[in-house]
Order: sequence, then C-alpha cells, then structure tokens
Amino acid sequence: MIAKVRTAALLGIEAKPVSLEVDLTRSGMPAFTLVGLAEGAVREAKERVLSALKNAGHRLPPARITVNLAPADLRKEGSAYDLPLALSLLAASEALDPQRLDGWFLAGELSLDGALKPVPGILPLAILARDQGATGLIVPGDNAAEAAVVQGLSVYGVDSLTQAVRIISGEDQPAPATVDVDALWAGQAGADGDFAEVKGQDHAKRAIEIAAAGGHNLLFVGPPGSGKTMLSQRIPTVLPPLTFDEALEVTKVYSVAGMLERDAALIVRRPFRSPHHTISDAGLIGGGVNPRPGEVSLGHRGVLFLDELPEFKKHVLEVLRQPLEDGRVTISRAAQSLTYPSDFMLVAAMNPCPCGYLTDDRHTCTCSPLSILKYRSRISGPLMDRIDMQVEVPAVPYEDLKTPRGGRDSATMRAGIVKVRALQAVRYKDAGIRLNADLQGALLERWCKVGEAEHGFLEQAVRRLGLSARAYTRVLRIARTIADMEDAEQVEIPHLAEAINFRTMDRVNQPQS
Repeated sequence: MIAKVRTAALLGIEAKPVSLEVDLTRSGMPAFTLVGLAEGAVREAKERVLSALKNAGHRLPPARITVNLAPADLRKEGSAYDLPLALSLLAASEALDPQRLDGWFLAGELSLDGALKPVPGILPLAILARDQGATGLIVPGDNAAEAAVVQGLSVYGVDSLTQAVRIISGEDQPAPATVDVDALWAGQAGADGDFAEVKGQDHAKRAIEIAAAGGHNLLFVGPPGSGKTMLSQRIPTVLPPLTFDEALEVTKVYSVAGMLERDAALIVRRPFRSPHHTISDAGLIGGGVNPRPGEVSLGHRGVLFLDELPEFKKHVLEVLRQPLEDGRVTISRAAQSLTYPSDFMLVAAMNPCPCGYLTDDRHTCTCSPLSILKYRSRISGPLMDRIDMQVEVPAVPYEDLKTPRGGRDSATMRAGIVKVRALQAVRYKDAGIRLNADLQGALLERWCKVGEAEHGFLEQAVRRLGLSARAYTRVLRIARTIADMEDAEQVEIPHLAEAINFRTMDRVNQPQS
C-alpha cells in the first residue's frame, strides 16, 4: 500500500514543498530503500523511526519498504523528516487510515523512545503550509510557539509520536497553539544600556542619530578607552522597533540557523551581532558544505558590530562588499546556490594607529609613519568607501567624566529617529526602498537635488579630498538625512558640510607620527 504525507525542505530561508511517499509491499525479501537526494541525517532516519515505532507500541510487518522524497532533484537534509516518515509507515501498513494524512503538514525529530525533539526551520514551513491551504501543522511542542505566529493555520505542538497519531486519527482534538503577537512587543523591555550612561562624545552621538535615522554605515576611530564600543553597543536602543514583517524575516533566519531559543515565538528586538576578529569568511558571510547563514544574515534588520576592524583578516573583510551594496548575500556551491538576506547597519571601531594613541594628546604615539600606513591599509579603499560615516572619537576629558549623567538619553534620541524614518517611509513608499542609505540613480538625483552654490561647494570638496564617485554619493545620502532631521525640504551647504565632516578617513591623506 502507498501512503503520502506533506512536509518541506529548506532552501535558504524559504521552505519548498516535499511529498514523502511510502510503498509497503509484503511480497519479496524485507528491505528498506530511501530515495530522493537524501543527506546523512535523513538516511539515518530509518533507525530512529523504526525504534521509535517499536517503543511506542507499533509493530510493522516484515515488508519491502520504499520511501521516496519528491521532488527527487531537491536536496533534503536534517532530522525533520522523522515524524512524517513514521506516520506514513503506519498508514502504509494500515495501522492508520491513509486518508487521515491528507492536508496535513508534519515535521519533527524522533527519539528512540518516540519522544519528539525540536528542529530548525519551522517558521518557513508554517508559512508554506498556510499558503498551500493545509488542514493543520503538527510539530514538536518546543516549536509550536514559533509556528503559531503564522495566522490562518492550525498548529499542534506534540511531545510524542503517540500524541501525533491520536491527533491524526481523530482520537484527540486539542486546541491549536496560539500566540499573542501584540503581547510580544508590549512585554519586551528595551535593550540593555542607555546613551545617558555615555559621558561626553556629543559629536559621536550626533553621528549615531544621523546614521540610525538614515540607515548609514558607521566607523568610529579613536584611542583605547574613548568609548567606541560603549557607544556601538547602545545603538540598538535608539533604533525603531521591528515591524511584524521585519520580525518574521529575522526569525526565519534564526530558525533556519537553529539559533531560535526554545519556546520562542518571534524575535522582536533588532539583532546586535559582534563577531570576534578571528572569524572566518564563511562564519561572517555564511557557507559550509551545507550553507548556513553567517553573521551578516544573523544581523539582518539590526546591527553588525566589528570591533578592532583592522584586526580582521583582510580577505574576510572583503567579502562584506556585496552584502553592503545589495542587502543580501548569495552563497554558491557546486550542488546549489542560496541567497540569504543581509540588510544590516554596519558599525565598526578601530584605533588610529597600532599603539592606539596617535590622536590622544595625553599619550605619546610610538608608531612610525610606515607602520601607521600598513595598519590603515588593512582596510581596503573599496570597503572604506562603503562605510558612509567615519567619525573621530577623542579621549573623554575629565570635565565630562565627573558629570553625573551623559546628556541625551536613548528615548529622546529614538523619538527623533523614529520621526525621520516615518518621513522616509512616506517619501519612498512607491520607490521600492526604505531609507536614505538606499538612494541611488534617478532617486538620488530626485531627492538629493542641490543648487549651483551647493554644486560649487561639493566640487571643491571632491577635488580637495579626492572623493570617489561612491563617496560622493554617500555624502549626498548623509546630507539628505541631516536635512530630514532639520525638516528641510532641500539639501543645503550646511547639510553637505556636516556630511563631509563625517568622512574622517577621506581627510587623512598622510598619517603623522
């Protein structure tokens, strides 16, 4: 007898439908054959499933069993096929009515005793099941909240094979899992830290406001102890809350990567990723034999912070070029090509020289001009061009340290940023972009249009600083954001001047010892 059940395979962060078919024939020698481009964990499902069925009290007759995972040209991997395989075997052996499986989507890993374990990628599967009009979705109990975020789909979280069989057979009719999505945001406390704790550094805070409002990338350059890391860690506290669609995007990435916390329904905070400088290019960009999301994708819709930027391997930093430009990363292998989202705000920090004290008047720099050049050359010109704002962070004077609070707090800064982002949402609603940092081509000319006086000012700056065409574009984008923060319709010379002032590395032609 043939039994069929529906499940899914992951391709990037999307789920593709898979039909698991079982043909059980009692004639001939007993055998078990699994076909359909199955990877290691899927091939091993036979042992887990047969033991789980036996220990759950189900006995399969001696038979010739053929299992097909269709479509056969789509790679299947992971342990999520255990539950659909077990139920299909029961249906094929007539221990369960095969028609009862119609319309159901199933996923879950089985223990040898029949208990169900959570698996990655349930959120994309739930979205697929809803879009295909599924009767319901049965998943491990620890995955139920994640799947229940998807509206219009009945989700049942089960803890054992026996419980899944009882639901499919109609013996049990439990209530579907539910999640109060609004409560996820309402009950979510703000990110740790507050800008009021940062003393001094008003210029850096102003840069953060502009960068967060327009979605610009940001580099802090300053001596050790000047607060570069402290400033960067508090950037999520001023970013607008994730929308529901953005939260779904972020959660799908973490779900596929297997990094979603147990019982977590939805990630509602913007991610803040801070990889160590020893990370590999595959760890940063994603990859592996079976490609998985890297840090650039785990930071999607949030912040990717690279501390001690020149200490990263140069070839690792160079892989950032495509995701910084395109907001996505494509990983190509011989067997497949996957695309992951990577629309993040890059924040980096570095010292001005190897010893760190080149710009600190309280310490003597011991670096030679050549060593400074070598240190800065670890960051290539093309990558530096893609960092919109390069800001000097000087050592904090004692007068600022002794003050009890550090000035503007995160709530005040966030209010202004949310206002500017709302303005951009209205302006670009039909343009296919979200933020000023995305402006290019005709849209850049339209929304960053400047007069003759502004053109003259820009021409002098380009010649004097040797700005590239990409840097010129970024100056215009930053100026547009500054104008928005001041409720100005047109980009004017003061906006351009402040934008150019945030291109510190363009102004440093020769290091000084």
